[in-house]
Formats: sequence, structure tokens, C-alpha cells
Amino acid sequence: MSQATGTRASLGYQERTASEVLDALGSSRHGLTTSEAGARLAEHGRNELHRPHRTSVLRKFAGQFTDLFAVLLLSAAAITFTAYLLSDPPDVGNLQLTIAILAVVLINAVIGFMQEYMAERTAEALQAMVPHRARVIRVGERVEVSVAELVPGDLVVIEAGDAISADCRLIEAHELTVNNMALTGESAPARRHAEPVPASVTRLEAQNLVWMGTAAASGTGKAVVVATGQDTEFGRIYQLTAGTSTDSSPLRRQIAMMAHRVAAAAFSLGVLLFAVRLAAENPLVETFIFALGVMVALVPEGLPATMSVALAIGVRRMAKRHALIKKLLAVETLGSTTVICTDKTGTLTKAEMTVQALWTSGNVHHVTGAGYGPEGDIEDPAPVREMLRVAALCCDARLLPPADHQGWRILGDTTEGALLVVAAKAGIDLDAERRAAPRVGELPFDSVRKLMTTVHAKDGRTWAYVKGAPQELVARCTHIYYGDAVSILDDEQRNAVLKANDEMAGSALRVLAVAVREVGGAGAGHEEAEHGLTLLGLVGMLDPPRPEVVAAVKACREAGIRIVMATGDYALTAEAIARRVGILRPGMVPRTVTGVELDQVDDEALRTLLAEHEHVLFARVKPEHKMRVVSAFKDLGEIVAVTGDGANDAPALKRADIGVAMGESGTDVAREASVMVLLDDSFASIAAAVELGRSVYQNIRKFLIYVFSSNVGELVPILAATFLGFPHVPISAVQVLVIDLGTDVLPALALGAERPEPGVMRQPPRNPKQSLFSGALVRRILFLGGIEALVATGIFFWHVTSAGIAFSEFTSDNPIYREALTMAHLAVIMSQIFVGLAGRSDRISIFRLGLLSNPHYLVAQAIGLVLMAGICYLPLLQDVFNTAALSFADWLLVLALSSLVLVADEIRKAVLHRKEAVS
Repeated sequence: MSQATGTRASLGYQERTASEVLDALGSSRHGLTTSEAGARLAEHGRNELHRPHRTSVLRKFAGQFTDLFAVLLLSAAAITFTAYLLSDPPDVGNLQLTIAILAVVLINAVIGFMQEYMAERTAEALQAMVPHRARVIRVGERVEVSVAELVPGDLVVIEAGDAISADCRLIEAHELTVNNMALTGESAPARRHAEPVPASVTRLEAQNLVWMGTAAASGTGKAVVVATGQDTEFGRIYQLTAGTSTDSSPLRRQIAMMAHRVAAAAFSLGVLLFAVRLAAENPLVETFIFALGVMVALVPEGLPATMSVALAIGVRRMAKRHALIKKLLAVETLGSTTVICTDKTGTLTKAEMTVQALWTSGNVHHVTGAGYGPEGDIEDPAPVREMLRVAALCCDARLLPPADHQGWRILGDTTEGALLVVAAKAGIDLDAERRAAPRVGELPFDSVRKLMTTVHAKDGRTWAYVKGAPQELVARCTHIYYGDAVSILDDEQRNAVLKANDEMAGSALRVLAVAVREVGGAGAGHEEAEHGLTLLGLVGMLDPPRPEVVAAVKACREAGIRIVMATGDYALTAEAIARRVGILRPGMVPRTVTGVELDQVDDEALRTLLAEHEHVLFARVKPEHKMRVVSAFKDLGEIVAVTGDGANDAPALKRADIGVAMGESGTDVAREASVMVLLDDSFASIAAAVELGRSVYQNIRKFLIYVFSSNVGELVPILAATFLGFPHVPISAVQVLVIDLGTDVLPALALGAERPEPGVMRQPPRNPKQSLFSGALVRRILFLGGIEALVATGIFFWHVTSAGIAFSEFTSDNPIYREALTMAHLAVIMSQIFVGLAGRSDRISIFRLGLLSNPHYLVAQAIGLVLMAGICYLPLLQDVFNTAALSFADWLLVLALSSLVLVADEIRKAVLHRKEAVS
């Protein structure tokens, strides 16, 4: 057992023979016994990636009460309850106020908790990447076990299409290729063998090792497990991801800053007014309640609930666009994005090799269609049909027709799959050709020859069909099929072939050459089968861009978002795809940086490079490189979104402000590290999500204007009463709570649900350093809230002074005071109706937007007026709020004066448009 404790595939397994590896791991070609497997499972643990510790439900709910607004309100509740206990006789109004404040805090907490909890539960439903069962050999018998029970020393059976469930060293391999895209980002399957590999070869490039999270593309093999769970290469990246800190979102930081400022202002003003009124010899308790009313008026009690629900509306809208948001605040962050770092394979492209061009007899034949469906056309197919027949027969892959609600699929190597598809497009019946020319021998591909040869019997003769790297294959050709005849391949023609290869490669096409030769029989060796060949032509293929990506990239570019590709693929391929999808426009010369170059520059040089070169591509990069690029952008003050699907993307996904993972093809590690998952794997969903994110910010701004204008309208009458020497508050603390939570929340939510304004994606990203409470926002609040405050203050003191009674003689139960209190309350509520209409746009007239274009807002305001009518006319509520019944004339007066808010703002918009027209 002591030899079976290897935990990483780097412990010399790659340079040993298969027998030496089995001995080192205490295993054999008969596999482990059941008891030995059980003992190793106890020692090494289950083959699982440890989930990060999740906060308990109770702790999450309790966390809702640590928000600064909640702390402020809880403090106010404690003070009012203390005042209730100390007053003699007990003041029931203080108890009512305490209960009202606690109700506000509880409602806010429940709403915030439910939104976060539901989003997390939805995200957890996506976790299904590592396969559930694996085929192993135990005591010489093939059995199926849970992948969680795999242990070092287990002998695993691998077949085409299987997902690899642990890090393994191959001991047998038959035409085995493995798709490492999830780990390295490369789309082309890599050949694997069971022979020793020098220690100088890096782990990921060792051809006798396979890794958890990858998949067998073709062939079969047997492998011995060398590492499981957290000790795998997949686990290493997972731990790297777990150790990466996640920054607070820009909106969260700004809300926290706003809360601190509001708290400081409320406390300072409350203390000041308490001192002023106490110095004026007002009673201590009444003075304290007065100061408390000021503090309550300044705190936007309904804001947390409104914010949570508005963000949740954005989450639901994004879900309809196939984008799942795991954290509410990520919605707005996406709208603030200034840079998107995107992978290539599977994100911009379909991860499906597709033949784009064919060269034969000096002519290029273009091919249409994309993916594995044999739909498309070949330009003049007759001259290329023989080449495609030979290429298709020299393949181990299989093209599978649609079945079980799935489209066309490839079983095996995707490059060979592309050859099968283009042959089908040429009208070649692959099954008939296999029967007509059955395979009688083969020479497998290897990295030295860079060729694959199959031997076929046809019409009583034996033929070698060869495909491989053009430089290698052309060097072995002596003849060329040109036109309708075979001619000697002279230097001029050889140069023409190589030039055609260079032109295809310059377009980032992966090029294969196809050749044929008659041989003596099925036992033909390398020298006979792969020399003296007749070249048939060249095949150029590409992993095609997703068709919707071009429009999505254009939309992001128009929105002022910088798109940077960071891929594990080659530089030429990356640049070609960047040009095809519009990241690079015609004439743009990119600065291409490879992983090797990144290793040679420090962080300061990297930041300088990103700042000085707008069009940068990163190729052949590792997970650590991607994370460095993201960190450098963030150091430059950018808001960074990172897209990806592989485990190699996970560290960068977590380091980013917004990690965007793929839901269908994405790995477990990538989805865990992300805050946004594209359920349809479409880059186009990102552009839609950015638009919705920007509209969320706009809507947050709208209801901030709405909520804080109300606070100004509540605060100014209280301040006026202080400096005019009026003994009671024009608006009580309980009334403030009713306005903030009872009549402001629903209209604010309706504003938070508004659709994006026209042109939102033609504006540059919001400056991430710009405060949520920008100067423009504050001026807007002061303008609208100031008019509202003048209306409420004027109505209150007009009604009070019309009675001809001295201020000092007013008692809290005076009918005139109660009527004035009710009118001030009504003035704030009615003014808010017009504030909301005005605030729906900073520049566009409400009459152009349409008074009825947001029916939810009108319904919400109607509910608020019904609630006000209840407070005004129901005796029970009159006693609670100290209000009085108003006449119809009073309602008309308040309505007329409140509408001045909208009139003034329409005048402002008209003046603004006139100035813009003149300029």
C-alpha cells in the first residue's frame, strides 16, 4: 500500500513503462481487489471536488439584518421602544412606531433573502459535469462503479465518447484521441499512446497521460488511476479558483458608501435639531421624538426591498434571454462592464470542426454550411469527389444522424468528423463506399510521421489512402492528380501546392493533405504505403464562429465595450476568428501576445501593454495567464467580464467582476466560479444581458430619484417647523414610514421594471469610478424633491396660519393641526406621483414616452391613494396617524399644487432640447 500513495501525475509516471507504473501503484493488469479498493478509498477519500463551504440558511437570513440601513432602523426601534417604556403614562405612539420600524426591517430582510436563496438554488441545479459511473477492472472482471469510488491504482477502461473521471496513466491505447478542450482550451483532439514519455515533457503535453474532465474522442484504451479528487490537475485548478478572492461588486460598494453617508447625515442632523429644540426649552421627550422623526425621514426604509426586487426583475428577464444570474448585484455589474475577456473555442466558436475550402488541380472549391449536419454545398464538387472519398475512408470517426432530440453528432475525432461531413455534402454514400472498398489494414497516426494510412481492397487491387500534415505528405509524393490525369509532381507544382497550403493556413484553416497509392497487399509497411504517393489535394477546415456572435460582438462594440480574446489555441487561429466575428475590423493590426511572452513580462509591463494597445489578442495561454490578464485590467480600473467554459477558465472567471460560464458545455469548475451562466452557451446572450444590466442601472437611478425626492419632501417641512418654532412635526415618523414603505415601494418597483430606454446600447459604459450618487443625480433629486418640499411645507403652514392661532398654542390633538398634518401627508404622496412621471427619463418628455406606457406605475400609485384615503377617513387609522378627514376642495388644491413638479420638469426638458438644437 505504501507504493500506492502517489497523489499527482507528476510523480514520474510519464517516463516509466506501463508495468513499472502498475508496480509503483501496487496494481496489476487484473486491477485491484474489492477490499484493496475500499482501503484506498478510506485513505485517499472520494474522487470528488470539494464544494466550498456554504453559509447556512439561518446565517444567510441573519446576514440580511447587518445591512447598514437595517442597523439604523433597528437602532431607531430600540430608541423608540425605550422611550415608550420610560414615558409616564406610556406613549402608545412610540410603541406603534417601534412595531412599524421592526415590520419594515423584517419585510426588507425576507425579500432580500428570498431573492438570493432562489437564485442560488437555481444555479445548483446546473452542477452536472463529472460522469456518474466509470468502467473499471477489478480482479480481472470489468465492472461499473461510481466515479466517486475511483482510487489510485484502479484500472479504467476507456472507449470513444467516455468522459475521463480521474487523472490516469495509459497502459494500453488503440487509436485513442482525447479532447482536452475543457482543460487546455484546444479544440483539436490529441493523440494518446501508452509508451514512456521523457520527463522533460510537461504534464499536460505528455501523450501517455489523460486527465479528469476531458473526454475520449476516438479509439479505446486502458489506464491506471494515478490521482483522484483534489489531487488531480482539474482539482489543482479548482483549488486555484477557490483561493482567488472575489471583489465586491461596484453597485454593492456604492450602496454601502451611500448608506454610510445617509447614516452620517441623518445622525448629525438629528443631533443638531435635538440640541436646537432642547435649547429652545421644548420638552425632552417630545424633542427627542422630533429628532428621531428627522432621522427616520432621512433613511430610505423601502430602498433595500426595492433594490432587491428590481434586481430580481432583471434576473428574471435575463433568464428569459438564457442567462442565469447567481447573485443579484451581478445584474448591474454586467451593465457597467468595460472589458470582456473571452475564450475562443466553445464561446465564440461552436467547437465543431467544419471544412471551409478544398484545393485540387490548382483550384479552390469553397464549402458552405457549418457544424456536423451535412447541409451545405461544394463549389463544383466533381473534381474533389475522389479526394473526399479517399479522405473519408481514411477515418475512424463515425457520423451519427439525429436521434433522441439531438442533432447530428460525431463519434470520434472532430477533424475526421469534418471530413465525413464534407464527403456527405459531395453526395458520397459513405456506407456504400466502405462496402466497395473495405479496410484491410492500417498504419495509425503518430506525432513523428504526422500521417495516417488505411489500406483498402477495391476492384481486386489494394490501395493505401493517406492523410496528414501537408509538409510531411507532399514530401512523400511523386505524382499529382491534376485535371483528369496523373502527372509527375515537379518543383513548380510542388511550390504551388505549398503556396496553397500557406494561403489556407494564413486564413487560420487547419490544412490536411490527401494522397493515394496502389500497394502490394494488406501487409504494406510505411516505406511502401507512404512513399511514391499521388497527391489528390488539400482540405482546409475551421472551428466556425457561432452565427449569432457577429451581431453580438457588434452590439458590444457599439456599447463601448472592449473585447479581448484569450485562448489556448494558436495565434493565427485566434486572429482569424477575431476577424471573422468582428473583434478585429478590416485594417486593424492586433498586438498578439503568447503565453511564453506573458511569462517574460512583469505585471507593470502587462498593464502598460493593455493600456497602450487597444487591440490585443492572447494565444497559447494557461489558466494563470488568463487570471493575470484579468487582474491587470482591474488594476487599470476596468470592470471586467470573463467568458469561458473550461476548467482552465475558472480562476479568471472568479477573479473577474463578472464570470460568465457556459451552461451546456461548461465544466463544473467553471460554473462554480461564475456568477452568470449562459444556459444556451451563446455569446449573443451576453450582449442582451449587458443591455438589461444597463437598463437595471438606469432603473435603479430612477427609483433613487423617486425615493430620495420623497425624503427631501418629508425632511424640509420638519426643518421648517424647527426654525419657525412650531412645536410639532408637520409629518410624523409613523407617516414617514407609511410613505416610504406603504406608498413609495410599489411605484418604485414599477419604475425598476421599466424596459430599456432607446439607445442604451449606443452609449459608452458608465465610468466605474462614477458615484451612484453623482452630481447629476443629486441635482435631479434636489430639483424634483425641492419643489415637492415647497408644496408640502407651504400647504402645511398655510393651513396652520389660516386658523389665526399662535404656534405655541397648538396641541397634538388640535383639529387644525391634524388637518394640516393630513394635507402635508397627502401633498407628499401626490407630488410623488408627478416625481415618478418626470423621473422616467432625464431628457424625454413624459408625453413622448406616454403617460400610460407604464401601467404598473399607475396602478401602484392608485393603490397608494386608496391607502391615503383610508388614513384620511377611517376612524381607526385616524387615531393611529393623528389625521383628519379632508374636503374634496382640499384634495383638488393639493392635486393642483403637486402637479407643479411635473410642469417644472417639462419646462426644464424643453429648455434643454432648445439649447441642444441651437448648439
